[in-house]
Amino acid sequence: MSSDRPHLGSVGFFVAEMTDTDTFFQDDPFIDWFRQVGPYLHAHRGRTFVIGFDGEAVTAAHFDDLIHDIALLSSLGIRLVLIHGTRPQIDARLCMAGVRSHYSAGLRITDEAALPEVKAAVGETRMQIEAQLSMGLAHSPMYGARLRVVSGNFVSARPLGVRNGVDYGFTGTVRRIDHLGIRHSLDNGAIVLLSALGYSPTGEVFNLAAEEVATATASALRADKLLLLYEGDDLRDADGQLIRELEPAQAERLVNADPPCLTPTVRDHVRHALDACRAGVRRVHLLRQDRRGALLRELYTRDGVGTLLSADGYQTLRAATIDDVGGILALIQPLEQAGILARRSRELLEIEIQQFQVLERDGTVIGCAALYPFTAERIGELACLVVATEYRNGGRADRLLQRIETLARQHGLQRLFVLTTHTAHWFQERGFQPSAVGELPVGRQHCYNWQRASKVFVKAL
Repeated sequence: MSSDRPHLGSVGFFVAEMTDTDTFFQDDPFIDWFRQVGPYLHAHRGRTFVIGFDGEAVTAAHFDDLIHDIALLSSLGIRLVLIHGTRPQIDARLCMAGVRSHYSAGLRITDEAALPEVKAAVGETRMQIEAQLSMGLAHSPMYGARLRVVSGNFVSARPLGVRNGVDYGFTGTVRRIDHLGIRHSLDNGAIVLLSALGYSPTGEVFNLAAEEVATATASALRADKLLLLYEGDDLRDADGQLIRELEPAQAERLVNADPPCLTPTVRDHVRHALDACRAGVRRVHLLRQDRRGALLRELYTRDGVGTLLSADGYQTLRAATIDDVGGILALIQPLEQAGILARRSRELLEIEIQQFQVLERDGTVIGCAALYPFTAERIGELACLVVATEYRNGGRADRLLQRIETLARQHGLQRLFVLTTHTAHWFQERGFQPSAVGELPVGRQHCYNWQRASKVFVKAL
């Protein structure tokens, strides 16, 4: 890309890896790691996260790792509510008791013979989790740290009843979550552990789906995050790439696809995630529970390792403000150092910040573009189109271009021009045609940098 104007009239489409200017720490991976994690430590402290995991996770060989990560999250000031499933444990108890398992529409039919085994399996599993959490952070300086775990009758339920001619017996559905009781326990510094059981006002016990309990709990608490760990494959697109972000409309299309494009387990989790977003949970994360350190990687790295369903826009395209100057400078300075963009001062960027649009991801500016209108000639300049290297393959530059074109039309402009030395083909593929310096607005011709000899491209709007 090139710059041929005294302000920010330049286009960049790639960014070199950002490096620490302090040479003493330049090659220290610990410093780099800690700086990357720091903002998330601050952002998550005091937040309420609901974590749901199924019974397969409890029986897995790496369950100790999950428990250690949960204990670490608690020690970092996160308010945690855990919901565990027990399907394999119940199946094992029923098998030992000689009671046959029955399912309909993916739900267990809990009759009178099965209910005692369900209670026993849930109780044993809950006690196992409580015992492991009581160990604190084993093999670490925090070994023996006191973690208080609270369980109780926080979930009220009602019977599922008879559906499509099937009597589900003591299988139920959530009626109400005692969110005030849960908040009280969280305020006192405890981890709240819920099982997939619910209680009725008449004293009955109902077997519930753990995913429903997790979703209902997160919704009732208006939790900052719901993290659902599941047994199965990642969500991937047609090219086999991990789907890192889903908007509610996209999730709904996946759930209702005919023929189905997701396995039943994954589809159920996406459906519950969608329900939680609709009920006010800001962000829902879907994670494979067999991936070691999935919770930590998802929460303390920018891109995570799972799929995020966000109701409030995880990635936002908006007008830049004065607070974005630092982020834009960090984005474009590597291009300046490489000679691709002309150097410019913070003061100049502050003066021209109203010309910019920024693409923000989780609080970090990952892309920008500017529009400089020449209203008399009814033409505008697309300038400083930059996308961070690690986000170049996601259509983000196209989103920025589309936003600039929309703004240009709103200004009554009929054409858009760009000056570039590196990405001529990219713009030509998007309708820009080669032009000449003499076709530029007169004011722009006067500050054209002949030494850089940037190519001129124009697109009709």
